[in-house]
Amino acid sequence: MGQVLHDVTVLDLTRQFCAALSTAFLGDFGARVVRLDLLPSPPATTTGCWNHEADLAHRNKLSVAIDPAGADGRELLAALAAKADVVVTDWQIDELAAIGLDYHSVCKSRPDIVYARLSGFGPEGPDADLPAIDELAAARSGAMPILPQPGQPPVYTGAGAMHATGQLAFGVVTALLHRLQSGEGQQVDVSLFGANMYGSALDLQAFLAIGHGDRLLNPISRLDVSNPMSGSVYMSADGRWVTLTMPDTDRWWPAFSGIVGIAQDDPRFDTHDKRTSINRLDLIHELEDRFRRQTADHWRQAFLDKQLSADIIEQFDYPANDPGVYANRYIVEFEHPSFGKVRSLGFPVWLSDSPARLDRLAPCVGQHTDQVLHELLGYTRDRIHELADAGVLA
Repeated sequence: MGQVLHDVTVLDLTRQFCAALSTAFLGDFGARVVRLDLLPSPPATTTGCWNHEADLAHRNKLSVAIDPAGADGRELLAALAAKADVVVTDWQIDELAAIGLDYHSVCKSRPDIVYARLSGFGPEGPDADLPAIDELAAARSGAMPILPQPGQPPVYTGAGAMHATGQLAFGVVTALLHRLQSGEGQQVDVSLFGANMYGSALDLQAFLAIGHGDRLLNPISRLDVSNPMSGSVYMSADGRWVTLTMPDTDRWWPAFSGIVGIAQDDPRFDTHDKRTSINRLDLIHELEDRFRRQTADHWRQAFLDKQLSADIIEQFDYPANDPGVYANRYIVEFEHPSFGKVRSLGFPVWLSDSPARLDRLAPCVGQHTDQVLHELLGYTRDRIHELADAGVLA
């Protein structure tokens, strides 16, 4: 079976990594993604190093370079939009209108267009015109102050933008399915604000239900966790951190107490209430002491032997070398034409019969201008050369 999006043409007019990556996801499953590189382009950096970011965000794309300043350039953009199934952008609406690629302009030639936009704060409301800047969206989401330990400044993780990547691709595919059923296109909006909110969905949902509480509004010290065996971390002998996820302590205590060297019937900890309430702090201190006696590798093996819900907090070198990561193609290894064997992030979505593929690396600016204008628009070679000589194309 072919790739599921093989008959979908996507125009990519994006600046931000997360929005560009969402169209790469569509290309991974067969969509023809045409990246619009509008001239004049910023000068390319010539460091001689592999542009690993571009090869992730722009893999499986074609590049068309057009100068939209004149009538010929804008006519080309309109013609490409008329042939597209999807437009994906993160530009401001007034910028899009200036080059004729806002939703209402595109609809004139392609009424059933699926028009997807990454925004800062959504398409409605008083902040609809604010730019799409993830740090600012994250700042309003409520999550940053509760991430660090008490007394430390708020933490920006950048995770909200990555949530937006998947949500934008999902929105496009859902709108395409709607069009297949109804014949109607529509607008899709994914905001960085909404994506950051969903990045903290469990905590924010709890706040909406409860409406108050220091634990939902302020950072929690690791010594103040309500359950020493769940959501808590302890340092091992070699300075690495152990994390425990065993909320039902009655279920886990018999095996867990054995591996850490606490008697199962220790009267301080022989009930769930004693472990999580009455003697909670005593158990935390006991576990701090005992986890420091052995290395992280010792604890990981002990957890595996007893099938406990616990593990070691790793750095990037762990996924970069994990066999399961390569078996599932979360990281792929390939021969780069200029830099030899390289590794890159692969495909987070696994389909058994129509899997994602890496068919091409990120294009150079304008690399496929001739090909796209000829194949998609039917332009003759002479007309393409004419436009190139006039500076409309690169």
